[in-house]
Amino acid sequence: MSDKELRVSKIKNGTVIDHISGGYALDVVKILGITGRERRVMTIAINVPSKRFKVKDIVKIEGRALNSQEVNRIALVAPHASINIIHNYNVVEKLVVKLPRVIEGIVKCINPACISNSNEPVTSRFYVQSEDPLWLKCHYCGYVLEKADVLQQF
Repeated sequence: MSDKELRVSKIKNGTVIDHISGGYALDVVKILGITGRERRVMTIAINVPSKRFKVKDIVKIEGRALNSQEVNRIALVAPHASINIIHNYNVVEKLVVKLPRVIEGIVKCINPACISNSNEPVTSRFYVQSEDPLWLKCHYCGYVLEKADVLQQF
């Protein structure tokens, strides 16, 4: 290691979200509801060199595990991400983020006339039309959401 390189330390226990599309780490953090006031160590690396994607982002969160709902949220903005669960400095589980074909209850339709935005007891449901670029089609009204529409909801 040269004097000009900065090395990011390993975490003892927690989660590493790797292979996030370059420039989307802060969106991933926002989607997870992390504000920085949680009193836990977190490392965010943005636009670091990657053999697979040219550039990628990485988020390391000490002392935090992710649930399946959070993994599905990450898939909306980082469909190629991988998640490493760390215990005692070792990777004990590797998860590949996979965007489900149907998204339920995570995002809302932005069409004000959609029945999912009325007082009817319906859960939002979208069909994934495309992962990259992200296009989600509403089950009820057919409106198509893009990544920017999704990001505005978090």
